[in-house]
Amino acid sequence: MTSLSPDFAPVSTPEQQRLQKSWYWYDWAAASYVTVTAAVLLSPYLTSIANKKACPGQPSGDTCNANLDVLGLGIAPGSLVPYTLTLSTVLSAIVLIFVGAIADRSAHPIRLLGVFTYTGATAASAMVFIGGTNWGLGVILAIAANLSLGAALIVYSAIMVRITPPDDRDHVSSRGWAYGYLGGGSLLAATLVLLLFYDKIGLDKEGAVRVSFLVAGLWWAFFAIIPLRGLAHLKGVRVEATSSVIRGSVRQLRATFASLGSYPQTKRFLFAYLFYNDGMQTVIAVASLYGSKQLGFSESQLVVTILLVQFVAFFGALAFGRLAYRHGAQRMIYSSLFLWTAVVCIACFLPEKQFVLWLLVAVAIGLVLGGSQSLSRSLYSGLIPAGRESEFFSLYQAMERGTSWLGTLVFGLVYQWFRDYRLSIVALVIFFGVGAIALRGVRVREGIVAAGNTPPRVV
Repeated sequence: MTSLSPDFAPVSTPEQQRLQKSWYWYDWAAASYVTVTAAVLLSPYLTSIANKKACPGQPSGDTCNANLDVLGLGIAPGSLVPYTLTLSTVLSAIVLIFVGAIADRSAHPIRLLGVFTYTGATAASAMVFIGGTNWGLGVILAIAANLSLGAALIVYSAIMVRITPPDDRDHVSSRGWAYGYLGGGSLLAATLVLLLFYDKIGLDKEGAVRVSFLVAGLWWAFFAIIPLRGLAHLKGVRVEATSSVIRGSVRQLRATFASLGSYPQTKRFLFAYLFYNDGMQTVIAVASLYGSKQLGFSESQLVVTILLVQFVAFFGALAFGRLAYRHGAQRMIYSSLFLWTAVVCIACFLPEKQFVLWLLVAVAIGLVLGGSQSLSRSLYSGLIPAGRESEFFSLYQAMERGTSWLGTLVFGLVYQWFRDYRLSIVALVIFFGVGAIALRGVRVREGIVAAGNTPPRVV
């Protein structure tokens, strides 16, 4: 391995750097929903509503042993959120691939980004109306918001490839994630104040949570204006007439799956990513559920936890980006998977109500979270053929944040069978193990060359 200076020297042109500065703000905008709603408040809130429906009159801290009747199936209230995430991802696997094919052929990809953004932000804001025992509305809005976010991130990730040279992508991707952690953390800090002092403004706890849903959706909509305006002049790479977009997209989908055989390293990376990202996304999605229902922490303690993760992850993302410049993205991701495995095992044995120990686990998650996610995105960007970025990122995005399905399905099934979240969380170790083994077999430089791209100096 060639020894390189850790000091990053960008090769992007001034115009590319200007576009990148606008691009970063989308992570800041969307992080409001990802952090405040999806990662912290929605899981315990929706689970509590489901518990009230299945076990009316039972104290909120007790385990509900009755089931919800969902289309004739008995669903444990504690498994509702993991199953919802699984369902949203099954839909994503179908819909988002079409989105990628259409985005590659659209004359105005930024308009598509805007449509997906404001559809998702509307669904996120409408969560203010979830109350009583109406868990069904929560499920519908969560699926709509997750699907819209996934579609938006396909276009967003493909734009990074167009405005960033290969040697700068680890740095730019890491900085984008860092913006997201800082933006999500900023709103989360304000949410913490609301959850601590809601009674001072005439709200109850449930009302404070619902107002937080509304503010998170509005934040997403408002700050998205910056990248939508700053990138508005970007045009499609392969523009086609509107009448032929759908027909061409269907043909392109067939070609996408067929062409994966010509890019074996890309296919191997996607297989590895499917597993280790499912593990990461499931941990993120169920952390608040695990903390509240298994370990007995309050909403304000969970907000403090995720707030700590956000700000630690901000520095972790930047640090991993710098280390990848010296050691390569693949090596840094591989190292992070060992740390993820250790974190999950430790979390399984945490005693109840031990908040300080819980915060130490949160710090460990924050250190590896940003780096493993941002470097995965930049590494994959080199493994896809030029001009087909949205198409190939649709495959990637179907497994991206908030849309993991194998992990959430396993988590939900284990709880359904044993009614114990500790067994559910430790079952996720298999995803990091399989992902690490598969990632080790990816020949990244060979894959980048096969895709017709220029490898960075260190891969």
